[in-house]
Amino acid sequence: MNSVQPATGATAPPLSARLLRVALVLAGVTLLLTMSWGGYRLWNGAPYPEVDPNVVAMRLREQAERVEEDLDGRSRFEAHSVDTGACYYRGLRAFAHIDEARRDVRSFDLDWKAADVPQATARAGQERIRNRLSEQGWKLTRERISDMGFRFEDPGTGDQVDVGWYEATGTLAVSIYAPCGKVPDGFDE
Repeated sequence: MNSVQPATGATAPPLSARLLRVALVLAGVTLLLTMSWGGYRLWNGAPYPEVDPNVVAMRLREQAERVEEDLDGRSRFEAHSVDTGACYYRGLRAFAHIDEARRDVRSFDLDWKAADVPQATARAGQERIRNRLSEQGWKLTRERISDMGFRFEDPGTGDQVDVGWYEATGTLAVSIYAPCGKVPDGFDE
């Protein structure tokens, strides 16, 4: 009987088996990268957008001027300054840093008040502000923030304008706010 001896060298697996191995390796690497990115996002949360504090401050000041003009037809803007506020960690990392503000992320706010404003004057000014903001595409997000007031938000920037009037004192209060953003290294308030 003639017996055929197998060749001493190993034969290459068929092409379909090699393609299957390559596909499995690529799928494994993709899964590993996706899980790493997902874990990072779960820990850190959504990143804050990077902002230029000078641009944000200028945007708030310009909005403040327009609001003041809507209220009484003139601007007394020179007296207002932009303040910054604390922003906090997001994601699961927030539990590791409870009540610890981030140094690299700030919100921006510009506020002022006027006392002894008659209700009719406040209402007329608020209507002018409402109409202008609505025409510019801002969205009404809250009514009755005071005895007579509202909040509008710019869908593009997240900026907010609050205008409230308080009957007991006749105080008209305005707040213009920009949400948290990552500021450049070395930012000094």
